[in-house]
Amino acid sequence: MRIYCARPSSSPIANVFESQLGPFMAELEVAGYCPSALITKRSALRQFLGWRRRRKRSDREPDESEVSLFLRRACKLGPRQYSLGVTALSAFLQHLRRHGLIASPAPTPSKTPSSALWDAYADFLRKEKGLADRSLLAYLPLVPDLLGYLAKEHRTRSVRRLNASILRAFLFDRIRDRSCAYVRLFSASLRSFLRFLYAHGYILHDLAAAVPTVRRWAQPDIPRLLTREEVDRVLATPDRTCGTGRRDFAILLLLAKLGLRSSEVLLLELGDIRWRTGEILIRGKGQRQDLLPLPQDVGRALADYLRLDRDGPSATRRVFLRTNAPRVALSGPASIGHIVRRAMAHAGVHRPHRIAAHLFRHSLASRMLQQGAHLRDIAEVLRHRAPSSTEIYAKIDLRSLQEVVRPWPFPGGVR
Repeated sequence: MRIYCARPSSSPIANVFESQLGPFMAELEVAGYCPSALITKRSALRQFLGWRRRRKRSDREPDESEVSLFLRRACKLGPRQYSLGVTALSAFLQHLRRHGLIASPAPTPSKTPSSALWDAYADFLRKEKGLADRSLLAYLPLVPDLLGYLAKEHRTRSVRRLNASILRAFLFDRIRDRSCAYVRLFSASLRSFLRFLYAHGYILHDLAAAVPTVRRWAQPDIPRLLTREEVDRVLATPDRTCGTGRRDFAILLLLAKLGLRSSEVLLLELGDIRWRTGEILIRGKGQRQDLLPLPQDVGRALADYLRLDRDGPSATRRVFLRTNAPRVALSGPASIGHIVRRAMAHAGVHRPHRIAAHLFRHSLASRMLQQGAHLRDIAEVLRHRAPSSTEIYAKIDLRSLQEVVRPWPFPGGVR
């Protein structure tokens, strides 16, 4: 491990800050940064510490405003290295705060009624409704939007002023020229917020019924699928001679062979793979956990990735990490979707708009139906809670549907 040293300073406090340069650079090296990036980050930090000495401010605690001033006036990094220097300086301040060497930023002002209502509603959705943080992103933006509408149109932020006419005017103003899917989600989030307000005493009457519902046909479409040949082509795309390809191949196998959701792949941890028993623990929706058999080819792909590319030190127990520094866990279903879209593009496989990883889940259900599996078996494999979630796949089995369809009467006889 390399040791990075800074030049001595006459200020005892400055010596403390500069003595942390070596441990901080060692952390960056463990995080997987390449040598050229480490050199750039070290140069930015040394420039910053030297600039503070020249300004005779080295006896004061550095903060974000001082870093911003340095970047504007004294940073000598080139355009390509500038972003690396910015992230290095920000991370160095966080490093100093973690070790108690500088104070944390000043606390934010006391909560406003709007922010307090936001926090209370978020807590309600998490604890009482069991929603994941990703689901909260669809519900919480409504709170400042509705309060802002009240302030602009009715000069108040009190939710007690809400009534049916205000809610309908707000709803129709926000859904103008929007898609049916958006209107359904927006009206559902508005009803959810109104139920919360009534249940917790913010309003005196339940106004959820004042929000009109949006008609939706139950299971209107046939799920989009990939053929077996298309799945094989996508699985053959990753270059398994490099770390990125081995990681992507293991992820694609988990999607195709086990029908996992993107979030379930992201939440997979090292201890969830039970090598001795040949099982894998899946952390699904609503904090549900299921043990599934680990197919041999999936286990082999995971073992190759873990042994060759995931064996270095890391602060996270998640299985799948970024291949570029910092080596942190993949975050957000969009990262899995990006891997799937890239593999499908390289394989020349067409995909429907806005659907990527879930295609493998639909395709697995289709193959099970074609092989004679019952819907109960599919529900167990896909870990559905409600039967209606599985019934949609009955539309895929067109051969069985043709056997039960009744003849259509035509004038002059049945054809």
